[in-house]
Order: sequence, then structure tokens, then C-alpha cells
Amino acid sequence: MSVQVITRDGEAEYAVLPWAEYQALLQAAGRAIPAAPQEPTAAAAPLNQLAALREAQGLSQADLARAVGISPHYLNLFESGERQPDGAILRALGRVLGVSAWEQGS
Repeated sequence: MSVQVITRDGEAEYAVLPWAEYQALLQAAGRAIPAAPQEPTAAAAPLNQLAALREAQGLSQADLARAVGISPHYLNLFESGERQPDGAILRALGRVLGVSAWEQGS
């Protein structure tokens, strides 16, 4: 079993293990096996997942900014939560990233 132990102040605090091994432990203990965590769904993703959606499509900040018509610095402000895009930029982000709720101006 490959387990990573994370410590704080010299004491074990967390154990991190591969998903398959976690599921095997749950099964051995007679517990329900949860479904694997899902990637953000693009159709209804909240704005705080902008960076994850961009990265999932293999786009750099510069690539996405260019496609939307804004500077990479301005895009970074949206990804960091420092600014909120106006309706036109949100629709453009939705179009490029495939987030239909953003394309509709939600």
C-alpha cells in the first residue's frame, strides 16, 4: 500500500493514498464505496472554477485571454477572484470554454 503521511508539529495528521486503495479499504471494512470525484462540469461550472476549466482544455492564461480578447493579467484577476467579468467577457469565456450557463449571461 502506498500511503503518504502528512504531519503537523511532528504528529501525523492526514494519510493520503491512491483512490483504488481507499476503495479497497472501504470494501474490506464493509462500507459503501463512494463514486470517484468528478471534474467540474463545464455546462454549469461556477466562476471560481475558471482556472480548472481552462487547464482541463490545455489552455494557458495567454491562450484563453487572446481568445476572449482581454489581457492575461485581466484574466488572472478573474481566476484569482479579485474581479468579476462583465457580461460580454463572461459570455466570451463561456463560448471558448463551453460553459453554456455563462454563454447565456447567467
